[in-house]
Formats: sequence, structure tokens, C-alpha cells
Amino acid sequence: MNTDFSFAVSRRGFLAAAAGAAVSASLGPARAFAGDERQIKVAPGQARLASASSPATAVWAYNGTVPGPTLRLRQRQPVRITVENGLDEDTTVHWHGIRLPNAMDGVPGLTQKPIKPGARFVYEFTPPDAGTFWFHPHANSLVQLGRGLAGALIIEEAEPVALDRDLLWLLQDWRLSSDDQIAGGFGSAMDASMSGRVGNLVTINGMAPGDQNVSAGERVRLRLANASLARMMALRFEGHRPVVVAIDGQPCEPHEPEDGRLVLAPAMRIDIVLDMQGDPGSRHAVIDDFYDGLAYTLTTFAYDKAPPLRAHPLDAPVGLPRNPLPTPDLASAMRQEIVVQGGMMGGGKLAGVGGMMGMGMPGMSGGAAWAINGMSMTGDGHVGMAPQFMLKRGASCHLTMRNETAWWHPMHIHGFSMLVLSRNGAPVSHRQWQDTVLLAPKDVIECAFVADNPGDWMLHCHVADHQMAGLMTVFRVT
Repeated sequence: MNTDFSFAVSRRGFLAAAAGAAVSASLGPARAFAGDERQIKVAPGQARLASASSPATAVWAYNGTVPGPTLRLRQRQPVRITVENGLDEDTTVHWHGIRLPNAMDGVPGLTQKPIKPGARFVYEFTPPDAGTFWFHPHANSLVQLGRGLAGALIIEEAEPVALDRDLLWLLQDWRLSSDDQIAGGFGSAMDASMSGRVGNLVTINGMAPGDQNVSAGERVRLRLANASLARMMALRFEGHRPVVVAIDGQPCEPHEPEDGRLVLAPAMRIDIVLDMQGDPGSRHAVIDDFYDGLAYTLTTFAYDKAPPLRAHPLDAPVGLPRNPLPTPDLASAMRQEIVVQGGMMGGGKLAGVGGMMGMGMPGMSGGAAWAINGMSMTGDGHVGMAPQFMLKRGASCHLTMRNETAWWHPMHIHGFSMLVLSRNGAPVSHRQWQDTVLLAPKDVIECAFVADNPGDWMLHCHVADHQMAGLMTVFRVT
């Protein structure tokens, strides 16, 4: 791993008299910053989600847009991002999938103090990996993410990749009421203990999908990012053969997905290459059919009528350059296991909250519905969370994740990418590194990583209701 990280340390006690807000800044003498500098303001806003003519929906936004601005940065180039909190509640920003210093990871209580209303925090890091990542809050996650706080973070390769176009679809799922406003009921016991808060409107880059205009013969890199609270997706590209070139920002061996479907759980990203081989003027649906009996057309590729750009697909490799991930030593790896328990129809003992769930519905009154190894951690993070396990810096870890529940769980690890070794005893091909691994009901998945990044790190389900209702733990690298 690239360990040439830059740290920013917050300074307390400087009060802006006019605003009465605390401002975090870097300690030490003033110095010129040689990297990229960005500003993000978190504040209420409005967006027209259902259509350009629909009523405006009250949202929470980064820099006034939903999703937030797409941050395009350079691999191995330092960045400093100042986040100002214009909400009436605490927030943080988690740079999802970036292998960065623990102090920059954005978990309140665990890695930083929350950003108070009116205050600022400076995040400073050097991204070691190129790829597709994203950013979102890790404070009151269910509500803040559900009200729109998400943005894409693209780390560009040092050398450009041979393509005609580089496209991003940041996918969000909204639960709207009949007046196009965000429905209440966040954290209901039903959502908490079952599939989570699945909505009734899916947007691409903040808008209800219309046609996606394409040209015959072009090669497109399509970056797919699922920023939903809970909605799983399984995308089929009718008339096309997508080639997967990266998962969760990490290049893999190029391959066509099994059954032609791209399964994309919350927080996951998949980069595909599409050679647009449809006829000029033709139309091809992109269908999401994850949920049985609820398939729908997400969008449609609409080819223009111009002659193809080229007679044959672009004669260039589709593979991406590998990132500098350390390879785990499986022979000497420390073995750890986490067991996911709870939920409706899951039964089980939640030791961290006083034993059996009893006759009541799990997750009622904001309580725990889920556990990892019998212990529940609810909320977003707090001071003094005891680690589930500890690793020495530089050690390899062989991690088994066992899902004993009846529900799907995208398990996200902070600070690392994991090499996925096997699923239910069958080896995983294509050398897949992931920071968010989807566990189907009763799945057993084996992964491995090198614990080269010190600190206390979160490991949790990225269905936000599940995380808030106990499906979260911490491990420590010393």
C-alpha cells in the first residue's frame, strides 16, 4: 500500500464570533499545499427528481446538487477537501473505498469528532488507487443519505485509457410521497428488520432516467455506482455484452457477467466496457430485474442515426492497470470469522442488547435487529467501540463472513480492499478485490487482505437500516 499519506488534524477552540461556529484547521505553521483543493457545503436544497416539470423535492445536498459534484482527482496526488456543515445536525463525510489515513475516514466518535452545525472539517489524503469511488455521510446515515447526500469520487488513472466516452451513472433510490416529497418513516421496525428502506423512484445522476443517447461503434466506459439506502439491482443490457473491468474501484480480469446480469448492491461500484454494436436508430432497454416479479426498465440506449464510428470494435485492450494492493499471504494469515445474525425470520440471540429478541418485532423503538457474533452496535459510530478482533500491522487476515439470516447484506470494510477467495466453497474467479461484498441469505464468503493501515476500522452492512439497527462492528490494526 502507498503509505505516503498526508494527515490533517483538527484544532479546537477557534470560535468565529459572528457565526458562533467552531472551525477545524491543520496544526502547525502555515504552508503551501501542493495538491488539489476542493470545497463542499452540506445544506438543505431542492431537486426535481421525478421529472423536469415535477414539483421540487426538498433534499439535503452537497454544493446544492443531487447527487453532489463529481470529484475527479488524480491517483497519488494529494487532495485537501474542506467540508462546511450547513445542516441543523452533525455530519461527517466518509470517502467510501479510499484507502486513506484512519483520521480521515469520517466515522464520528471513532475517527473524528462530528462536524457540528456551522463548523468545518478539513479532509486531507492522497488516494493510492485509481477507480470509481463515492462519498457520503457517516452521521445519521439513514436520514442524511436518504435525503440525498451522496456524490461520486473518481480517481483517474495516471495514463489515459483508450475509450470514446467515460460515463457515470450514480444510482439513487427514493421513497417519495404523492406530492413528490421525501416520505417520512425513516427507521421503521419493518424496514430495520427486513429488506431496508426500498423506495419507489430510481434516479440516474439525480434525474428520473430518460433515454441514454449513444452512437453506433463507440466504446464506452460506464461507471455504475449504487448510492441507494437498500435497493439491490441486477442490470441486464439488452442487445449488448458488457465486460466487467473493475469492481469497487479495483481492476479485475475483464469478463462478461454471469447470465449477463450485473448485480449491484448498495455501496457497490462496477465499471464496464460497452462496445456499442447496435444498429443506428435502434433502441435497447436496460432492465433491473433483481426482485422477483418487479422487473422494470431503468433506461434505454437510444442510438443516433449516424453511420457507425468504426466497422469493428476498437482495437485496444479493455483491461485497466492494477492498483498497488498488497497480496495477502494465505499460508500465514490470521483467521477471523464474523457471523451475521438476526432480522425477521432470523431468530437468534443478540447478546449485546440483552439476549433473545423475544416476541416483539426486532428494531422497534430504534433498538437492535441484527448482530455480528452475537453483539449489536447501533447507530453510526461512537467513542469507545470495542474491537471485534485485532490485527498486527502488516499481518495478513483471512476473513470468513457467514450470513445466518434470511436477508441480503452488502458488507463494507473501511480502509481496505479485500481479495474475494470463495463463495460457499467455490473459488471466485477473475481476481476480484472488493470493499463491499454482497452476502446472499445463508452465504459463506471467504476474503483476505493485508492489515497495512493502522487504526480502528468499521465493518458493517451498507443497507443503512441494517447498520443503524446493529449490523456493525469494529476491528483494530496496531
